[in-house]
Amino acid sequence: MDRIQKEALQVSKEIVVKFIETQRVSPSNFADVFPAVYAVVRRVIAEDASAAEEADA
Repeated sequence: MDRIQKEALQVSKEIVVKFIETQRVSPSNFADVFPAVYAVVRRVIAEDASAAEEADA
């Protein structure tokens, strides 16, 4: 597992935990919500990396 994937997992977990703490998500729905949050976090990281590469070019 690479560093970016580990960071994406950590950020996703923190987001979902915050949603649980603010009662936006039920703990029983963690398995349903986490994959969607993780997918968005990974997509944003990938888009940011692409934008950074384009800016460097």
